[in-house]
Amino acid sequence: MSLRVKDVIARIVADVPGAPFPQTVDTLKTGDPEQVVTGIVTTFLASCDLIERAAAAGANLIITHEPTFYEHADPIDWLVDDPVYTAKKALIERHGMAIWRFHDYLHSLKPDPTFAGLFQALGWSDSVDPEVFYVADRPATTVGALIAEVKGRLGLGAVRLVGDQAQPVARVGLMVGAPPGRWHIEALRNAHLDALIVGEINEWETSEYVRDARWAGLAKALIVIGHSVSEEDGMRVVVPWLQARLPEVPIAFLPTGHPLTVL
Repeated sequence: MSLRVKDVIARIVADVPGAPFPQTVDTLKTGDPEQVVTGIVTTFLASCDLIERAAAAGANLIITHEPTFYEHADPIDWLVDDPVYTAKKALIERHGMAIWRFHDYLHSLKPDPTFAGLFQALGWSDSVDPEVFYVADRPATTVGALIAEVKGRLGLGAVRLVGDQAQPVARVGLMVGAPPGRWHIEALRNAHLDALIVGEINEWETSEYVRDARWAGLAKALIVIGHSVSEEDGMRVVVPWLQARLPEVPIAFLPTGHPLTVL
């Protein structure tokens, strides 16, 4: 049985709690919903390089977690005459690539694959607090040793820190992506965290709260690893979930990779 793009989307949405959502960014960004799917690639973000690699792998549907056209809801009216958009659009059309976003629906799965993926990549899946899904109770160590472990497990050349590398740490929280700073701050307080590892921050919110917390004598640390690093493994671990619902079509994960270079 041949699956069309719209069939793939319908099967995914059908198994998401509370779906379909009346308002969502999870829409078809490019391609024909009637197009027969030859292969699917999941990824953090559909960069031009990723689109070329997906086509080379025989896929004509990319399921991406983040926007394709540089803004949260993927509006393109402001990009009509932009040379980068024009080149990317031509690349997509040349490969006949459909791109569907899996963001709101992905985060609604239980457990959230983005958290599960990062915990798995860190080797901490067995340490997750059963009462607080974003917290791991780790063997006692120091912030510096924790950072070394995180960098090693995730292949990072650098992280950013607010805190003291000599501070003892055992209870560690994860906040993937770029949630509001208030979520970070409430997690630090309400979950009694020694350290919080996050994807991305506004640099006048969580970082300033942790700096002031340390001034007030509270042993807190903030470790910023990068948005893509924090969520990419979520699009890897969701592949078996997708394969169970779409057995007729090959599905593979391709990493987008982190775009920033540390100098």
